Amino acid sequence: MAREDIAALIPHQGGMCLWEHIVEWDDTRIVLETDSHRALDNPLRANDRLRAIHLCEYGAQAMAVHGALRAAPRQARPGMLVSLRSVTFARDYIDDLMGSLRVEAICLQSAETSQQYSFKITHNGEVAAEGRAAVLLKLPS
Repeated sequence: MAREDIAALIPHQGGMCLWEHIVEWDDTRIVLETDSHRALDNPLRANDRLRAIHLCEYGAQAMAVHGALRAAPRQARPGMLVSLRSVTFARDYIDDLMGSLRVEAICLQSAETSQQYSFKITHNGEVAAEGRAAVLLKLPS
């Protein structure tokens, strides 16, 4: 799946749709790749740099893509990121990394009102960031 397909699954549009390719996915995990961290018009940039802390947004978007794929053909319920835990970063900035970023996000828990994931973002096989995140889901009306 390409970026346009990903953008159709999540509310993040334009430059805020950070992932460009779904490599693989199943009911418990997803792997995506992107080069958006090098884009000069990346909306997360400040002072011409992209901080590693923004990899949390990359991880959260991977969760959103996975949740939308799992919900299909129904529309995925909107969610709000409420917790980040045990997040570590290997560097301060990521805009100078040549080559693609890759994420593996694993669904640790999924209930009617929440989901928890672990995520690991790598560059050339080296871990750039990893951690866990929780999302509260809007109840069906």
